[in-house]
Amino acid sequence: MAYAHSVDGVTYRFPDLRTLLARASPLRSGDALAGVAAQSAEERMAARMALADLPLSVFLSEAVVPYEEDDVTRLILDSHDKAAFAPVAGLTVGEFREWLLASSSEQVTALARGLVPEMAAAVSKLMRNQDLVSAARKCRVTTRFRNTIGLPGRLSVRLQPNHPTDDPRGIAASMLDGLLYGCGDAVIGVNPAGDGLAAFLPLWKMMDELISRFSIPTQSCVLTHVTSQIRAIEAGAPVDFVFQSVGGTQKTNESFGVSLSLLSEAMQAARSLKRGTLGSNVMYFETGQGSSLSAGAHHGCDQQTLEARAYGVARAFEPLLVNTVVGFTHAPRRRRRRLHHGRARGGRRDAQLPEHVFSRRAVLARGDGLEARARVRGVAGEDEDRGRGRAARRFAGVALARRGEGALAMKKRGRPEAASYAG
Repeated sequence: MAYAHSVDGVTYRFPDLRTLLARASPLRSGDALAGVAAQSAEERMAARMALADLPLSVFLSEAVVPYEEDDVTRLILDSHDKAAFAPVAGLTVGEFREWLLASSSEQVTALARGLVPEMAAAVSKLMRNQDLVSAARKCRVTTRFRNTIGLPGRLSVRLQPNHPTDDPRGIAASMLDGLLYGCGDAVIGVNPAGDGLAAFLPLWKMMDELISRFSIPTQSCVLTHVTSQIRAIEAGAPVDFVFQSVGGTQKTNESFGVSLSLLSEAMQAARSLKRGTLGSNVMYFETGQGSSLSAGAHHGCDQQTLEARAYGVARAFEPLLVNTVVGFTHAPRRRRRRLHHGRARGGRRDAQLPEHVFSRRAVLARGDGLEARARVRGVAGEDEDRGRGRAARRFAGVALARRGEGALAMKKRGRPEAASYAG
C-alpha cells in the first residue's frame, strides 16, 4: 500500500509501510548508509504526518519483512493478543501517542501483548524525549531469578569482571571489588578472552562458588555463544541463565549462528536446572542497532524498527535482562572476524573497531628503558612479532614513559602521590 502527504504544496510519496517508517525516523548515520533515510527535513516531517494518520490495524495486515520469508515476522504476528489490543484497535498512530500519555500505568502495562514491535517503533517516531520518558515510566516489567529486577524506584547494575587471561583469581577479585560498590545485582557476567569449554567451565564454577559461599542474591553468566552454553549445561556446569545476541530479522539471527528454535532449546535447558530461587527468567539478550545492516539483513528497514523487532524476539523468551548497544552487536566466540562498514560481522566487541585498535590479547609492553608494570591490549593479529605487535609495544612504551615523566614532574612540584602513580 502506498502512502503520501503534502507539505507546502509538495507531495511526498512512500511506496510501502517499510519506507514510510524509515523516512519518519530521526536522522541516523546507519539509516543514511543503508539508503533508507529521508532526504530532507521536509520529507521526514511529511512521513511523520502520514504516519500519524495511519491506523494501528495496518501493522497487522502489512508486514515490513515478508511473513513467508522471516520467522521473526511469523513469531510477532502469530503471538499477537487481539484481546489485549482491543482498547486501542480503532486508533491511529497519532491518537495512540495521546492515549499513551494520558493513560495509567495499569492500562499501558495491560496493553503490552496487544502491540506488535512495529507499532511501538511507529509511535516512538512521533514522540519527543519528554514523551518517551513519560510513557516509559508507565511500563512495568518485573523479572526474577535469585532476586527481583524492575521494581519502581530501583536500579540494577551489571558487573562484568573481565580478565585478559581469564584468570579465575583475577576475576574473583574484580567481582568482590564491584560488589563492594553495590554493583552486580542484575548479573555478574564475564566476557571471556579464551574459547572452548575448557576455558569456560572454570569461570562458571568459580562464580557459582563465590555466590554460594557468601549467599549473594544475584546470578552469573559467561557471555559466550548459546551453543557453548547448552554444551556446558549438558556437561554439568552451574549455568544460571543463557546469554545471546539477537536481532530483528531471521537473517540477522542466522548471522549470529542462532535460530528461534535454538533459543527455545537453550531456555528449556537452563530451566531444567531449576537454579532460580525466586523465578525462572533464565534468558539474557543483547541487541544492537546496526547489526542487521552489518549482516546485510535489514530488508530495507530502518534501525529503530528493527531494534523494536529484536525486543519482540526477546519478549517471546521471557528474559531476565535485555541490554542494547548502539552501532553494533557481537556474537561471542565466533572465530571469523569480518568487518563491514566499520562494524563487526559475527565477531567480538573488539572487531567493531578498526583492525589497528587493540584486541583483548595482552602483551607485555616495554620501551625506552622503562619496564611496564601493567599489561596492555595488543594489536589485532595472529603473530605478536609482526609489525603490528611491535607497534603496540612501541606505543605502550612511549605512553608509559610520558606518564613516568609527568609523574616525576609532579613529584618535583611537591606532590608525593605522583610517585605511586608512576609505579
